[in-house]
Amino acid sequence: MSIRSWRELIKEDREAVLARDPAAKSALEVRLCYPGLKALKMHRLANELYQHGHIVLARWLSQRARHQTGIEIHPGATIGRRVFIDHGDGVVIGETTIIGDDVTIYQGVTLGGTGKDVGKRHPTIGNGCTIGAGAKVLGPITIGDNSKVGAGAIVLRDVPENCTVVGNPGRIVQKKTQPRKGEVDLDQVNLPDPMLERMEALYQRLTTMEKCLGEHAKRIGCTECCEDQPKPCEECDGPRGQSKPF
Repeated sequence: MSIRSWRELIKEDREAVLARDPAAKSALEVRLCYPGLKALKMHRLANELYQHGHIVLARWLSQRARHQTGIEIHPGATIGRRVFIDHGDGVVIGETTIIGDDVTIYQGVTLGGTGKDVGKRHPTIGNGCTIGAGAKVLGPITIGDNSKVGAGAIVLRDVPENCTVVGNPGRIVQKKTQPRKGEVDLDQVNLPDPMLERMEALYQRLTTMEKCLGEHAKRIGCTECCEDQPKPCEECDGPRGQSKPF
């Protein structure tokens, strides 16, 4: 990779920050104040050294970047164009990770291994993906193009294209249409909540069961189950709060 190509990649990374972060007001601010950009700049150089066999120098450069930015990227990782690491503190990217173009990664993300694999040990992230804060994507799995991993999710299995994954373990909760070319979906608020959906379904089920029990109680005249019937029946224990003597 020539110096010109390296500068072109960094320029695209800088423009990605300006396009995706409303807090970024100028190119100068991005140059000076964004650790994610600095980490990517140093990684692209370290990766070139790594590819040419300068392993120790590449590792030294990556560790220097970690100390300066809080972002640890192994120099063997392959990272595409226009990648944006927002905030960045605590981000860890493993050696055999492959990241596509137009990817957004938030703080606390781990793209790591499970400790059980050899060779390709780390995930492959498709083009246009968003990895939410604190998410863990582990093992040699693939996150399909334009998919989104919710904050705090732990993903251990492949995810198809255009999907949203949340929870621990990660579950696919939404499939969307393919976005327009160059469009990046950064919405981390309006994500489906599978636990809430299950609780609501359980609540609806309990409401239906209580209604059925109430109808049955009216038919047999039981005040234990139906408060609007003043007269107790012989099949039940009597009025609420009391029980039959033995």
